[in-house]
Amino acid sequence: MLTVTLAQAKARLSELLDKVETGEKIVITRRGKTVAYLSPTAGRKKPLPMQELAAFRATMPRLRRPLAELLREIRDASL
Repeated sequence: MLTVTLAQAKARLSELLDKVETGEKIVITRRGKTVAYLSPTAGRKKPLPMQELAAFRATMPRLRRPLAELLREIRDASL
């Protein structure tokens, strides 16, 4: 874990973020006391399996009426 002062963090923010992207954790201190941690996010999301989603959607039944019409009916019924 890398420790830097606030002044160093301000001067080298881009460099520090590059290190965080590679998985390194960084501690920022002010007057010798820890004030912040920089750490990588939970992780990038995997791309959606588009072919599987398309196959699933093809199994869904078709609506008899346009969706906009159904939504208007539901909205008007709740008033």
